[in-house]
Amino acid sequence: MTSVIVFDTTLRDGEQSPGASMTPAEKLQIARALSRLRVDVIEAGFPAASPDDLSAVQAIAREVGNDGDAPPIICALARAHENDLRAAFEAVRDAARPRIHTFLATSPIHRQLKLGMSREEVIQKVAEAVARAKELTDDVEFSAEDACRTEPGFLCEVFTAAVRAGATTLNVPDTVGYVTPLEMDRRIRTVRANVAGIEDVTLSVHCHDDLGMATANTLAGVAAGARQVEVTINGVGERAGNTALEEVVMALHTRSVFFGGLDTRIDTTQLHRTSRLVSTLSGMPVQPNKAVVGANAFAHEAGIHQDGMLKARQTYEIMRPETIGRPESELVMGKHSGRHALKVRLAELGHPIDDDALDETFARFKALADRKKHVTNADLVALVAAREGETSGVFRMTGLDIKCGTGGASAEVRLVDPRERAQIYTASGGGPVDACFRAIDRIVGVSPRLLEYRVHAVTEGIDALGEVSVRICGADHDPKTHPQWGESTRAREFHGYGADTDIIVASAHAYVSALNRMLAVEPVMTRAKAS
Repeated sequence: MTSVIVFDTTLRDGEQSPGASMTPAEKLQIARALSRLRVDVIEAGFPAASPDDLSAVQAIAREVGNDGDAPPIICALARAHENDLRAAFEAVRDAARPRIHTFLATSPIHRQLKLGMSREEVIQKVAEAVARAKELTDDVEFSAEDACRTEPGFLCEVFTAAVRAGATTLNVPDTVGYVTPLEMDRRIRTVRANVAGIEDVTLSVHCHDDLGMATANTLAGVAAGARQVEVTINGVGERAGNTALEEVVMALHTRSVFFGGLDTRIDTTQLHRTSRLVSTLSGMPVQPNKAVVGANAFAHEAGIHQDGMLKARQTYEIMRPETIGRPESELVMGKHSGRHALKVRLAELGHPIDDDALDETFARFKALADRKKHVTNADLVALVAAREGETSGVFRMTGLDIKCGTGGASAEVRLVDPRERAQIYTASGGGPVDACFRAIDRIVGVSPRLLEYRVHAVTEGIDALGEVSVRICGADHDPKTHPQWGESTRAREFHGYGADTDIIVASAHAYVSALNRMLAVEPVMTRAKAS
């Protein structure tokens, strides 16, 4: 194989990051972006986890899993249990190319302290789970959880049993981000040399970034013979995150000769916009110095670097920004632009929009164009992301009036509730944002704890569009308005996003977006817990 299979788990492992839960509509939006990116496998979720996850995976399997002549494989995760395996198959069965991904821990610490199983019991359980999955679909992946802390000989025994039971892909996860690149190289070579039938299956690596070596370990696995990489956009994931898709893809693209001619099928020009979409919908900002997709990835400030760049770009750039589809800060639309031009431009930016939503988006665009001299690609992406975040919820903000003085501020907020009734409340606070949030709390009937509040400009200039992201946790609530809520609400985090030239308005939109997520998720959580 000269092409490395890219297995994206943004919608499963990535979504498990605290506060990064997404709605089914948001997951479908990201799945479409991953399909445009041309990932080979989309791990769409963990169907047995909740009814919402099951329905989201089903929607992705039906819509994205049958898109075009060569749709991506749609994969669902399942523990080595009958109910999980059946739920996974029900979720992906409508895809043109379905896959079940089952797993079981194999390391001594997991066997003894978590599973309470002997080596023999683990091998038997793996064989039974893979065989059952194989009865449901031909494409079966098995992962040995915590494989990199598993005895090498025993790991090979487990993988041999999985191959005999019908596994078509074997995954070696560094579940806790423990190993070094040299150790990963040795682990992959050991598996390749000692697992019977390994030549007939795909060997995969799945690394976490607890010690900052996820990308290095993944590339070491590829160099040693692995031909599938399990990654996430922006490296989102549990704890310190997963291997970043964009880093591995561009390493193989840029250093293909070093890796013996290996590359991927990824359309690299989609990387920047997909990164931005995932950042917006997950509520996890990309740090400026992030490799490949960070704001500073192609920025040069040092005089020596600038001089070299002016003489020849390759002196300090090993990649070109256009290779990853990074948009330039140039005027692309204005107040005289029409609906058709807006629709075409949004589609080019990776945000196709249907006619039903075009009118509302166009009105927002016109309002922005009247306030800004230059409307850039980045402005348009932020604008449509903000609209999608708002319309997916149950409350919508329709007006905001702020009064500020030396003694504080007051805010009159106007919302439309789920029954399309107008709700107005005025509250005071230490500042305009505080007053806004207090008024919104009174209308909605909850009082969450604000964990994080971020503001940054999308573009340059005094008329820049401001992006605001908030993260909230828990809620004191009125039992009359939300009798279904239990203590589970205090343990969850929810994020929201808003964009506007007025950062107070953007802040209010972001806060309402976060509350909408909480209102949507909590009843589902409570029902799942009760059942």
